[in-house]
Formats: sequence, structure tokens, C-alpha cells
Amino acid sequence: MDRIKNFLKQYFVLVILLFLIVLFGMMSPDSFLTMSNMFTIVRQSSIMGIATVGLLFVMIAGGIDLSLSSVISLESVLAAVLLTKLGWGLVPAYMLGLITTTIVGLLTGMVIVKTGIFPMIGTLALQIILQGVAYLICGGMPVSNLPATAKIIGQGYVGPIPFPVIIFVLVMIVATIVLNRTYIGRHFYAIGSNEEAARLSGINTAKLKVATYAIGGFLSGLAGLIMLARISSGQPTAGKNMEMDCLTAAVIGGVSLTGGEGRISTAVCGVLIIGVLSNGMTILNISEYYQLVIRGCIFLGAVCLDGIQKKLAGRKVKKVA
Repeated sequence: MDRIKNFLKQYFVLVILLFLIVLFGMMSPDSFLTMSNMFTIVRQSSIMGIATVGLLFVMIAGGIDLSLSSVISLESVLAAVLLTKLGWGLVPAYMLGLITTTIVGLLTGMVIVKTGIFPMIGTLALQIILQGVAYLICGGMPVSNLPATAKIIGQGYVGPIPFPVIIFVLVMIVATIVLNRTYIGRHFYAIGSNEEAARLSGINTAKLKVATYAIGGFLSGLAGLIMLARISSGQPTAGKNMEMDCLTAAVIGGVSLTGGEGRISTAVCGVLIIGVLSNGMTILNISEYYQLVIRGCIFLGAVCLDGIQKKLAGRKVKKVA
């Protein structure tokens, strides 16, 4: 029994993912269990996955970022306007977009750290501000007529592998190395576990917390670029509801809402769970409104599970003490 419990605890997210694949495969084998659909799921999940990795850094250090959806939208319309209306080249337009979203993340982190406001409130306010800025940049209208080269990172392939998947894998590898193999990564975990203890041990907690928001801004911007290339249009609503999907994927993947816990591998499984669920429900022609309800219930369940685990862990510590 203990062996089964340990197995489920370690591979719980993977078990859920496999269960959903089998479930949707049984309900719609001709449409769901095809190689092209599997590639579609992975390609679509890559954009959310990149943004989720950025959110992971913020959450591990004890923060949260609800502005990532608006950052994605901002990047999408900014790059599109630079390319189509101002005639910028591909590299300068993309670079300015990524620099902009990184600076946005940097400023977000500085405001949160310096003022001490709750990250959820601060980033929610920023989400509204950036959404308004995105509408102002494009005049509230989609920006289309992108050059063909701008679509490569969203629609191109390297052999049979979609370009977004390659970028996602590279992001995962770099993030895993940073979190698991560097002292900076260990400091992120230390800050999330106990910020005061980390500060007293000599860690520059303020600077590193700001850095996590900058990383989140950069990766959200990268997700926005791929979204722009995939749909061939800069949309002021490109990142709509993305923050909830990313947050749900992260929490399902074992990232704690209180910080100090989380791994890239399990978070990626969480991303794939959301991707499979969304794809499966669409294939089954489930209404978008029901899909929102289901996603909300899943997020609530994941948050409750995280809270229960924290309570149980606290009781164990008290018993040991």
C-alpha cells in the first residue's frame, strides 16, 4: 500500500495525463488518436508552456504574475505594428518586443518588491493597464499582412517537428539547468521557502525576486511572438485567459502557490494536461462556455489540493516537534 501511495505521489500528474489521453481516445479514436492531432496538441501547448515556465520562476520565489496574458497580447500587437505599419525588419522588431516585455517584467518586480504590495493585486492591476496599452497600439483592431518570414517561428517545421516545440524544448532545458544546476536557482527556491531566512543567510532576495519577474516578462513576450506567427495576426486579445491556463498548469504540476516548490518536468505535464483537455473537449464539440466552467473547476481543485497538502505537511511537522 505504501509503495502504491509513493508511486501515485511521484507520478500523479503523469497518471492524470495518460488517463485523459485514454479517455478522449476512447470517446473519439478517429479524431483524437491521430499523429497529426498529437502534433497539434504539442504545438498549441508549446506557447502556453513557454509562458508557464516564466510563471514557474516567479512562483518558486514566492510571487505570482497575473499580467502574463496582457504581456502576450502587448508583444503580439507591438511586433505586428513594427513589422507592418512602420516597416521594421524582423530581427529589430522581435528584439524590441522582447526587450519591452522584459523591462515590463523588471518594473513589475521592482514595484512589488519596493512597495510590498501583494503580487496578485499588483500584477492584476498591471494586466488591466497593459491590456489597455495593447488596444491603444493597434487601435483596437487586429494587425495582419505579416511578412512570410515572420510566420516561421509559429508555423515552420524542422523536419517533422514544429518550430514552437523546438523553442519550448530549448526553454525547458535552459530553465532546468538554471533551477537545478546553478546557485541562482537554489536561491530562488530558498527565497520561496523562507524569504527572511534567505535574506539573513546573505541572499539578495530583492534583486532575485525582481529577476524572476523579468524572466517571466521575457518568456511571456517570447510566447507572444510565437502566437503572433501562428495566427498570422497581431491580436489585442491574443493572450486572453492565458494566465489562468498557465497558473492551472503550474499548480497541477506541483508548483506551490506559497513558493519554494516546483519542477519543470511536472509543470510541463500540467501544460500537456490542459492542452489535451482543451483539444479533447473541442473535438467532442463541448461548448466553449462549458469548457470555461470545467477549467475553472480544475483550477479550484488544484488550488484546494495544494492547500490540503500544505496543511498535512504542517501537521507532520508539529507531530515531529
